[in-house]
This record gives sequence, structure tokens and C-alpha cells, in this order.
Amino acid sequence: MAKKTTKDKTQEVVANCNQFEKVVANCDRFEEHITNCDNFENSGQLLGVHDIENLIVTIRGKQVMIDRDLAFLYHVEVKQMNRQVKRNIERFPEDFMFQLTKEEYESLKCHFGASNTRGGDHRALPYAFTQQGIGMLSGLLRTKIAIETNINIMRAFIGMQKYVAATLQIFQRLDRVELQQLEHKQWMEQTDNKIEQILETIEEHSPQLLPEQVFPTGCVWDAWTYISDLVRSARKRIVLIDNFVDDRVLSMFTKRADGVTATIHTRYNEQFLIDLKKHNTQYPEIAFIQLPHRNHDRFLIIDDKVYLLGASLKDIGAGLCAVTEMTIVPEAILGMVR
Repeated sequence: MAKKTTKDKTQEVVANCNQFEKVVANCDRFEEHITNCDNFENSGQLLGVHDIENLIVTIRGKQVMIDRDLAFLYHVEVKQMNRQVKRNIERFPEDFMFQLTKEEYESLKCHFGASNTRGGDHRALPYAFTQQGIGMLSGLLRTKIAIETNINIMRAFIGMQKYVAATLQIFQRLDRVELQQLEHKQWMEQTDNKIEQILETIEEHSPQLLPEQVFPTGCVWDAWTYISDLVRSARKRIVLIDNFVDDRVLSMFTKRADGVTATIHTRYNEQFLIDLKKHNTQYPEIAFIQLPHRNHDRFLIIDDKVYLLGASLKDIGAGLCAVTEMTIVPEAILGMVR
């Protein structure tokens, strides 16, 4: 049983035996990374995706990063970063950010060691940010380092999710193979128990499949910035499938890197074709393909990734909408459009 102190100084017993979940961390990998922290801070370089993965922990069944680690990566003070968050607290619901309890914090220090205390007021309990919370935080920290770091953080989260999903598939296949090779009941029961324990451990610590980003009504700039970052990240191609496109979308596509092709599947619109012709006389060409009238959903393809858009790109952020990364290959979507 734990206790918490209310405003009138009384103590209220809180039952938390079923709520607290141990932090999952790879201590050896983390300690190996910590030895290079001083060199990192002095060099001004950015941590790679592999190093950032070592800072992702599991608390309350969610993959999160601690505010002090985020401030360390963004090259800002913890107090400065948390002040920005508190000024925009309406953007950070509990599934985006939460404050650790004393028990959770003590367990976190136990797993990581005393070296995991980066700046700020150590007397205050730290905050944990989920993947969605970090995405929202990137809209508040507009420095070049923060933007580049956030791209690596998003890749680290995606890498961890893919790793867990791939590992689960391997164990499921091993489960089927071993079950077919069982020769007697006793061995089958022992094998079943072992496999069940492994699958339960993976399931317990697997991240929840959530949208990459959710934008509340009116967050036009945040949504526009998020999509712009996706456009800038393209290395081979950008394909937009959207019934309604205007010159604002053409303006966004000018942010793509040299050599990246761009194609827009949309419905015929005379004004859009005029704007597209003017655009193509000055900037790298954007190809236009007539979209069948029966198409409904909107998709954005960045290289080999497919994103489902909750609103037309020109209206992104005007109303509550989400941008979700899908597991389907781009060619499957493009084949359906054609």
C-alpha cells in the first residue's frame, strides 16, 4: 500500500499493487551508453537511433521516455522544456504525458543506476512522455537540433515496435513447430509452459498500436509542420492520393529534397491544373494522375511507408484528425488506385 498527501495534509491510502508495472530496461546497454554522455554533450552531436532506443523504457505498460533524457537529447534544460509543456498543458493529456509516482521513480533509478539523473530539480518527480507526447513536444521546441533529434526518436520508437512484433512472430512460429514435434504428453506440457511464459512476457511489454500523431481541432500549424517533416524525410518518392488538392499542397511539396519524385492522384480541377502548370515551370515537376471518383480515403506515401490521412492534406489540423502509419506496402495501395 502507498500513501499520498492531500491539500489538508492528511494521508490517504492508495492501493497500487495492481497498477504499477516494473520498468523494463537493458541495464548493460544503458550503462555502456552513459559512459559516453560527457563526450556527447561537449561535441554537440546527435545521438543515433540505436542509442535512443536504449533510453526508451516501459512504464504502466507504455513505451515512454523520461523528461530529463529528452532534455538531454534536445540540448535544453529540463526546467525550460517542462515550462513549455506546462504553458501548453492542454496538448498533453494523460496518454501523452504523466508524472511518475515515487515508487516508479525509485524503481527506475534502481534499474538504470544513479547515473540517470540529468539536470533539473532532482527533488521533483520526473515526467514520462509517450510517443504521441514526444510528437506534440516537437511542435514546441523549434530548434534545428530538436527537429533532427525528434526524427531519430520517432525512428527509434518505430524500430522498437517492429522489433517486438518481429520477435513475437518468431516465437509464434516456434510454438507451432515445437507443438508438431512433441512425442509425449509430459514433454508437451513442459514446452507449452515455457512458450506461454515467453509470449506472456512479450505481450506484457509490447507497445500499444496507436496512431503516429493525433491533432486536436485548430492545431493547423502543428499538423502542417508534422507533414512538412515527412515530406523533407523522403529520399526517393512522394505520392499523395487525395480527392481535393490546391496550391497549398504544391507549396508543401517544394520542401522535398533534390531528386525526390512527386506524384499527386486527385480529381480533375481546372484551377488546380493551372496552378500545377505554373508550379512546374519553376520547380521540379509534380506529376498529376486523374483519380477515380469512387475513391474516398486519403493516403500519403513517403518512400516505402504509407500514411493514412484523417483529412485532406490542405485541411490537415483544421478539425480533429489523425495521421497513421500503416503496415501495408505502397504498391498495394497504388495497385488499387489504378
